[in-house]
Amino acid sequence: MKAYKLVKANAGAAGVDKVSLEAFEKDFKGNLYKVWNRMSSGSYFPPAVRAVPIPKKNGGQRILGVPTVADRVAQTVVKLQIEQVLEKIFLPDSYGYRPGKAALDAVGITRQRCWKMDWVLEFDIKGLFDNISHQLLMKAVRKHVQDEWALLYIERWLTAPMQGKDGAITARDRGTPQGGVISPVLANLFLHYAFDIWMARNFPQSPWCRYADDGLVHCRTKAEAEAIKAALQARFRECELEMHPDKTKIVYCKDSNRPGSHASQSFDFLGFTFRPRRARNHQKKENFCTFSPAVSRAAMKSMRMTIRQLRLRLRSQTEIDAIALELNPVLRGWMQYYGRYGRSEMHNLYRYVDESLNRWARRKYKGLKNGKVRASTRLRLIRCRRPKLFAHWTMLGSASLLVESRMT
Repeated sequence: MKAYKLVKANAGAAGVDKVSLEAFEKDFKGNLYKVWNRMSSGSYFPPAVRAVPIPKKNGGQRILGVPTVADRVAQTVVKLQIEQVLEKIFLPDSYGYRPGKAALDAVGITRQRCWKMDWVLEFDIKGLFDNISHQLLMKAVRKHVQDEWALLYIERWLTAPMQGKDGAITARDRGTPQGGVISPVLANLFLHYAFDIWMARNFPQSPWCRYADDGLVHCRTKAEAEAIKAALQARFRECELEMHPDKTKIVYCKDSNRPGSHASQSFDFLGFTFRPRRARNHQKKENFCTFSPAVSRAAMKSMRMTIRQLRLRLRSQTEIDAIALELNPVLRGWMQYYGRYGRSEMHNLYRYVDESLNRWARRKYKGLKNGKVRASTRLRLIRCRRPKLFAHWTMLGSASLLVESRMT
C-alpha cells in the first residue's frame, strides 16, 4: 500500500500491458493482492519494459524504459527495503536520487568549492544506465542486501526484456532501464564503488560532487586535473564504463582574484551554467567578477518551449484567471529551482511570459488587436490591481511590465 501511494504520487504512463493508474485503481485491492501474493511466493516475474524514445537537449534520443504500474509497485517495495541499508554506506557528496538530498544542494556546494579551488574536472559517463555490468552490480548488491527475495527480484528486473513500439522484444544482458523505480538506487550503488569510494581512497585531497552520472572534481592545478582525468578514464574502463568524450572537460574558475585564462571557463551542471559573472559589492559599491551559477541556456530554451506549447495566443476564449491557474504551478517550480542562484537571469523568462500574455490579450480583445503597447498597458493595470495574479509578477517588484519597455 505504501509503495502504491508513492507510485501514484509520481504519476507516469502505462507499460506494455496498457494499464494506466486509473485503470489499475478500478480493481485496486485485487491488483495489489496479486502483486503481494506473487512476490511473497517467489513467483513474480516482471513483464517486459516498454521502450519510449525521448529527445535529448543536445540532440539525439534516449531510450526510457517504462515498467507497468504493477511492476512499479513491486520495484518500489524492494527499493524501500534496500534503500534504508544502502543509505548508510553512501557518501555525502553523492546527491542524485537520494532521500533528503536535492539537486540544489549539489549546486550550492559546487559554487562554494569553485570559489576556493581554481580548476574543475567536469565528467559525464556515456550511457550509464545502458552499460552497467550486471555481474559487477550484483557483486555490490550481494555485499549489502541480505534479503534473498530482494536479490531474486533485482536479478529478474535487470534481465527483463525491453519491448519496442512495434512489439519487438529485445533481451538485455547489461544495464538497468532508465525509468525503472529501482534503477537509480542500483546505479548509485554501482557508482559508489566505481567512483565515490575510489576517489576518496586515491584522491582524498580533491573534493568531488556527483549527481547520478554527472560529476565534478575540484582541483588546485591544471596538472592535477589532467592527472585525475587520466586516472578516472582508466578506472571507468575497469568498471566497463566509458567517460563521455564531448561532455568531459577541464575548466578554469576565473574571477577577480584569478585573472588568468583558459580555453574553458564555464561548465553546465544540473541546469545551471557556472562561469565568470559581474557582481556588485553593495557595501563598497564596487563591481567585481565572480565565478557563479545561473540558469543555463539549455534550461531557458526548454522553459520557453514549454510556454510556447501552451499556445496562449490561440486561447482567446480562456479567461486570465484560468491561464494564471494553469501557469502558476509551473512558474513557481522554475522560480524555486532556477531562481535560487543568479536570480536576475530569470527575468528573460519573465519577459517572455509577459510577451505571451500580450499576444493572448490582443487576440482576446478586439480593441487591442493591433496595439502592442495598449495591450501591455492593459496588462500593467491588471498587475497593479492584482500583483499576485501571476507568480512571476511578484518577482518584478513595482517595475512596469518589462514587455512594455521593449514594445515602446
